[in-house]
Amino acid sequence: MTVSQVRGAGVQGGHKERYAGTEYGGKTNFLVDKTRLDIVVVRSQVDKVIQTIASTTYTGEIGDGKIFVHPVADVIRVRTGETGAIAERMEGGMSDRTS
Repeated sequence: MTVSQVRGAGVQGGHKERYAGTEYGGKTNFLVDKTRLDIVVVRSQVDKVIQTIASTTYTGEIGDGKIFVHPVADVIRVRTGETGAIAERMEGGMSDRTS
């Protein structure tokens, strides 16, 4: 898991919105502080991780975020050059792209 502090604009686009007491939108100050999570899990854990993130982050307000699910095609361990061993344990690889 990797957690990153990022800035971006979502649903509000160029429209003025209020978030945490600050107005965003228009020509200046249109980016909102956000937190990005990058998480890689085995296929059998995907649904549970999605449910956990969605239920704990839900507020019902603009800015609740989105969850993107991508298959992991391969993994390369930089230190050793090992490839595929981790991806194989993740029940994935390129075969995920066709199923």
